[in-house]
Amino acid sequence: MLPIFSSYEFDSRFYDEIFKTNNEVREVYKTLFNLFSKYDVNDFANLNDKAKDAFFNQGITFQVYGDKETKEKIFPFDLFPRIIGNNEWLEIEKGALQRSKALNLFLWDVYHDQKIIKQDIVPIDLISSSANFLKEMVGFNPPGGIYNHISGTDLIKHKDGNYYVLEDNIRCPSGVSYVIGNREALKRTLFGVFNHYKSYNVSDYGQNLLDIIESVKPKGVDMPKCVVLTPGVYNSAYYEHSFLARQMGVELVEGRDLFIENDFVYMKTIKGLERVDVIYRRVDDAFIDPDAFNKDSVLGVKGLFKSYLKGKICLVNAPGTGVADDKAIYTYMPEIIKYYLDEEPILSNVHTYHCSRPDEFKYVLENIDKLVIKPVDESGGYGISIGNRLTKEEIEKVRTTIKQNPRKYIAQPIMSLSTHATYIEEENSFEPRHVDLRTFTLLGKDKDFVLKGGLSRVALKRGNLVVNSSQGGGSKDTWVLKK
Repeated sequence: MLPIFSSYEFDSRFYDEIFKTNNEVREVYKTLFNLFSKYDVNDFANLNDKAKDAFFNQGITFQVYGDKETKEKIFPFDLFPRIIGNNEWLEIEKGALQRSKALNLFLWDVYHDQKIIKQDIVPIDLISSSANFLKEMVGFNPPGGIYNHISGTDLIKHKDGNYYVLEDNIRCPSGVSYVIGNREALKRTLFGVFNHYKSYNVSDYGQNLLDIIESVKPKGVDMPKCVVLTPGVYNSAYYEHSFLARQMGVELVEGRDLFIENDFVYMKTIKGLERVDVIYRRVDDAFIDPDAFNKDSVLGVKGLFKSYLKGKICLVNAPGTGVADDKAIYTYMPEIIKYYLDEEPILSNVHTYHCSRPDEFKYVLENIDKLVIKPVDESGGYGISIGNRLTKEEIEKVRTTIKQNPRKYIAQPIMSLSTHATYIEEENSFEPRHVDLRTFTLLGKDKDFVLKGGLSRVALKRGNLVVNSSQGGGSKDTWVLKK
């Protein structure tokens, strides 16, 4: 029988996380590589089926929205884990926490004194033109002074061996349920491999999340009642909503389960009404309250935003955080970190062109074939154009789209995402595939936490640089090693 790495093709154009050269395995992977090399292709195919069954039995799924239909799929999972050494992780962790703290201070400033704008560090037009800036939040002090309680930082490892931040996600960052699900599936399928490495646990995320959201309870509340608010079963991340509610031991509710009375929020239960103090909402700003925002919304609760402004409820993350989630603001992150923390960024940005700047707009239009074009307000990999994959006609179409609304687009060089050995079912063998990493940071009133592990997303299609599950990507378990 053929060993599972027999057809692996080392590509020196990219940073391969397993191999230094075509034949030399990196030190941290040697034990794992030897363990996996004992399997032949048929054995591993059976193990892969077992892992898929584990995901199916756990109900780990996501929704893919297409032009004609919506499909629910099992989240693709690769059995070969990604390993991050302790020293390497410490830099990632410090950098992610630094960015989250700086963004929280930026949000406070934007909704209060706007000093960073008055000092011409961040232009006012980027704030005023952002669809995610909520004028209703101006002057409001969120409980504990926290806006972005939960942040997701997306990183890539470039061919120079260094990590770069692709974007910051602070509206409703998703994916942490798959981090924990990946670990459980791998334990059930290949439990023995864990005996050879000392890695950090990831199952403590739920308790830390509960601690964080309880820390920002409204004034006068001793034992806060917390819930997770979901748009419902048809949302793409519904599995995660229900998973996190179970992890924290709190109720999962929809808007119809809640109502407002005397500005307090109450939940309908089989035992009667119960007051709610903190809502971890997975509903976008526009839909949380039809009285305050989209009047046609059936996902939110009438009067919820008024209750929030009166200090009767805490919303996690705070409404209006999306103004800092804007990819145009990302271009100013080095300045934001320096301004608020008086520190140099620990993690570097990918060089980014914003099309609202005339000189950069001109450069982007002339070099689309060398760039990745991204809308500033989309997520899930939607709306991205990778220049060297486009035809002349497609390039011209992208150029026209940018011209129509330059504020909406940024551009970045086509980065060489690192590759990682990944099992490809169709080939029944391991092949290099591009990966990124999403870390999860929690900020509370008196506590912060970075999950020691993250969501390593894999572009399962050969040569593809878009790793999002909505675009056909999968994921790996991510081990952060102890010293």
